[in-house]
Amino acid sequence: MTHIDYIDSFYKHTMVPALSPLTLNGLVQVDVCIIGAGLAGLTAARELLKAGKSVVLIEGNRVGWGASGRNGGFVSDGYAQGLGALERQLGVAQTKALFDVSRLGTNYVQQAVSELGARGVRPQEGWLRVSRYSNEDRLQRDIDYFNSVYGTAYGYWPKERVREHLVSELYFQGMEDPEAFHIQPLNYALALAQDIRQRGGQIYEGQQARSLEKSSGHWTVRCEGNGHVQAGSVLLCGSAYMQDLYPKLERAVLPVATYVMTSEPMAHQLSHAIRYAGCIGDTRRAGDYYRLVEDSSRLLWGGRMTTRRSQPQALASMLKKDILSIYPQLGDFGVDFAWAGLMGYCLHKMPVLREMEPGLWSATATGGHGLNSTATIGMLAAEGIAGLSDRHRLFEPFDAQWGGGPIGRMGTQLVYWGLQMHDWWDEWRS
Repeated sequence: MTHIDYIDSFYKHTMVPALSPLTLNGLVQVDVCIIGAGLAGLTAARELLKAGKSVVLIEGNRVGWGASGRNGGFVSDGYAQGLGALERQLGVAQTKALFDVSRLGTNYVQQAVSELGARGVRPQEGWLRVSRYSNEDRLQRDIDYFNSVYGTAYGYWPKERVREHLVSELYFQGMEDPEAFHIQPLNYALALAQDIRQRGGQIYEGQQARSLEKSSGHWTVRCEGNGHVQAGSVLLCGSAYMQDLYPKLERAVLPVATYVMTSEPMAHQLSHAIRYAGCIGDTRRAGDYYRLVEDSSRLLWGGRMTTRRSQPQALASMLKKDILSIYPQLGDFGVDFAWAGLMGYCLHKMPVLREMEPGLWSATATGGHGLNSTATIGMLAAEGIAGLSDRHRLFEPFDAQWGGGPIGRMGTQLVYWGLQMHDWWDEWRS
């Protein structure tokens, strides 16, 4: 195996020791081969092992190396696509069924952290979403609707309460989800990997899958070097990082970069600005998301979106400027970590969870809402492969549609800029 390290991020800075990587040599035969050891693949592997299946995971880098170990760490119900848009497409009944399985994903993460005694994950409850313009009546109506139709427990925060906890004149009313929480996602991925090993699963890191071949009764996954896996079923979980393996799926998944930074320790400054320990985000279409970490001594902040794969040189200063526009009282603080990550995004903003052809499955493209959605699609893919349920069929409306290639990426970028303009207009009118 070629040595591959994790990117320099706050999560690497606080990660627990990882298991020693295994190298794939020769032929391995199993029931299921999973490509991609992010959270969807890890969840599916764990559940398949519970169901009595033999499992191999193939990972081109390290466990949780991609979006699963670089994200904001938020765990909450729902998907990248909003419930209103899903209702217009599918109706209320099917949208509620999809929302209910998304809640199972949120619960799965919470229970797994507890069951595994996952070190360094440090869950913290609560998610406060705040408006950048006065929106009292609409927000209260939305909260009442979601609570009555979807069984949520959202709470309304008036402007005065919001500004008591988030000391900024840019914020108005808010909605709190007490069932959401945040975690250190890389350590959660490593805890899942350790459990998979203990259950007899095999995880091969630094092994890029190079080809996928179908034979009578099985699939063969050939990796770089002389390693290859024969399996009755294959599950594709590579998201934005999978290339030259199964073009129909790869062409549907647009790689979209988002950015995260973590401040230097500055507990005193933060105490004068942010007095909420849970997740925080705004209700803009192209919003910021952030949380306090390391016993509220650091600020972890995420935002922006681009279809470029490269990380801007001015990433830290760009995000710092966004922060100071909201919390100028933080002053000229230092940035200790700044990084980019690629998320897999489909035009319909929903995961692609289905049997692509007999024995070949996909569970991928959670589109920036991954920590609950990866658990959901990992669980449901495992149930489908093991023949335990057909709940994966809830996702049949969301096929692997061609994403438009470079034109699709350009279109996605233009949509994001358009959302920013809509946000600016709403705030200006307010």
